[in-house]
Amino acid sequence: MPPQADADARHAGSVTLRALALLSELAQHPEGVSLHRITQQLGWPKPSVHRLCAHLEQAGWLLRSSSERNLSLGPAALKFALAALHHDAANAERRAILRALVDRVGETCNLTMLAGAEVLYVDRVESAWPLRLHLEPGSRVPLHCTASGKLFLAHMPAAQRARVLATLALRSATPKSLTDAAAIEKEARTILRRGYSLDREEFLVGLVAIAVPVPGPDGRPVAALAVHGPIGRLSLKRAVALRPVLEAAAAALAAVVSA
Repeated sequence: MPPQADADARHAGSVTLRALALLSELAQHPEGVSLHRITQQLGWPKPSVHRLCAHLEQAGWLLRSSSERNLSLGPAALKFALAALHHDAANAERRAILRALVDRVGETCNLTMLAGAEVLYVDRVESAWPLRLHLEPGSRVPLHCTASGKLFLAHMPAAQRARVLATLALRSATPKSLTDAAAIEKEARTILRRGYSLDREEFLVGLVAIAVPVPGPDGRPVAALAVHGPIGRLSLKRAVALRPVLEAAAAALAAVVSA
């Protein structure tokens, strides 16, 4: 290889590795991270980080908050991560756990993760009922009016939760949606105390759900496991009664997701 071509190849490889390192660091901060902090953590020159972030943002791999102070993974990165998750060696095991749970509870089960200020559907297994909510993996739903979303909010540090809520448009999806930050803060304390989260027709009229955390190595949720169904089949009382079954499945999923 000619010297110039060899040098160009090494430079391209270096840039690629730096981009992957930056994206990997962003993945550790689903709530977003400041440019100043990520520059410190990576230990690179600030102009280099600025240029790389600009390129990644233009390609959709990185997003800036409205204030431009916070960076998070963009749609291209999340699409890639979701595709990789469905092609990894653990996919069959994860699906088997969800399928067994659906067979036991008779309702649709979802595995979700926090993606910026939204809930990302990572995987789901549908129930056999003709009446069900259809959301494909990759779909996103709000934090403040879904069982998984409120669970993620509850497990955030209080200061982070306040920042996230301040950026959200707390729109009313149904008459039962919580649209007041103080009410959501009160709900978060209740969720932490009891260990699960409920959607009481807050996202869709007639639909209820329960979500439990899928804990990571440090005990904090890396994902949430949720079951939802129409209130005519899944009452709130029955949903709460399913908690031990969900927690057993969440523990099994934790071993797979964190492996």
